[in-house]
Amino acid sequence: MALSREEREGFLAEPQVAALGVAAGDDRGPLVVPIWYAYERGGLPWILTGADSRKMTLIRAAGRFSLMVQRTEPTTRYVSVEGPVAEVAEGNSALHREMAGRYLSGAALDEFVSFAEAELADHVVVRMRPEHWFAADLGTVG
Repeated sequence: MALSREEREGFLAEPQVAALGVAAGDDRGPLVVPIWYAYERGGLPWILTGADSRKMTLIRAAGRFSLMVQRTEPTTRYVSVEGPVAEVAEGNSALHREMAGRYLSGAALDEFVSFAEAELADHVVVRMRPEHWFAADLGTVG
């Protein structure tokens, strides 16, 4: 069954790992890779990625991307959101901490932020303006 707006936004706001999809050219299928993301209900989903990464090169060329999150327990549920890039800005340690804090805590969070500050300095934050949503909970079918 389709999810309501509240249900899909609530599910997307949970700390899932997303599959990022972006067009990779006429002679290729889309690039689809796992990625951490952040989202608050009613806001703009965002990711951090290397400024010169393949993901960012393709996002710049396409001007848009997709995120899809799913779970299989207690029911199979997914949310896919697609839209144009709303903003690209320089990343910083506060954004790395905010993003990693969705997925890590304690010493693991501190270690990741230290790593990010030392090794991921060229990252950018990319915000999406959601245009198209697809969402369902297959456990409610039947």
